[in-house]
Amino acid sequence: MINDKIIKVCGMCNGDNIREIETLPVDMIGFIFYHKSPRFVFEMPDYLPGKAKRTGVFVNEKKETIEMYADRFGLDYIQLHGHESPEYCRTLSRAGYKIIKAFPIAKAKDLLEVKNYVDYCDYFVFDTKTEKYGGSGSQFDWNILNLYNCSTPFLLSGGINPYSPKALKAFHHPALIGYDLNSRFELSPGKKDVHLLKSFLDKLY
Repeated sequence: MINDKIIKVCGMCNGDNIREIETLPVDMIGFIFYHKSPRFVFEMPDYLPGKAKRTGVFVNEKKETIEMYADRFGLDYIQLHGHESPEYCRTLSRAGYKIIKAFPIAKAKDLLEVKNYVDYCDYFVFDTKTEKYGGSGSQFDWNILNLYNCSTPFLLSGGINPYSPKALKAFHHPALIGYDLNSRFELSPGKKDVHLLKSFLDKLY
C-alpha cells in the first residue's frame, strides 16, 4: 500500500511484464477475462503474481466460467464489470469469493443503485461511464463521489494517468481505499510501462 491506499494494476497478460510490475509497491494485479477486451487473457501467462493479489475481471459472465478461471488462476478477487445483479453478487459471495463490483459513473444518478450491492461486495470500483465496459482512458468528475455515503470501500478508476498524483492526493473521501490503473500506463494493450508506473507511484509517496 502507498499511504494506506491499495494500488491495483489491471489488464495484464505477459508473464515477464507481470514479474516486473510486482517488484513495485503494487497490491493487486488484474486479469481481464472478457473476450471483447484488447487485454483479454488468451492463455495463462508463464508467471502469475506471488505477492500481489490476483483479481479476475468478468463482464456478464456465467458463474461456471468464473469458477473455472478462479480455480485455474488462483484468483483472490472476482471483479464484476457488467450488469450483474445484487443477487448474482450474493450467490458468488456465499460461494466464498471476494467480490469487487464496478460501476460506471457519469452523473450523480449513477450512484443510486450502488446501495443494493453493499451486503455482497468487499470493494467497489467507480469507473468512467462508456459504451464499452471500462478501458476508456477518460476521467469522470470525481466530485460526484462526494454523494457516496455507503460503508463499502471503493477504488477510483477511469483515466488515471502519469500526471494524476497531484489531483489524487487532493481528492479525499472516507471510503476511498485505492486506485485502479490500466490503459494510461501501457506500451501496448496488456503490456505496462514499468518505468512510467514506478515514476507515478514515487510521486504518490
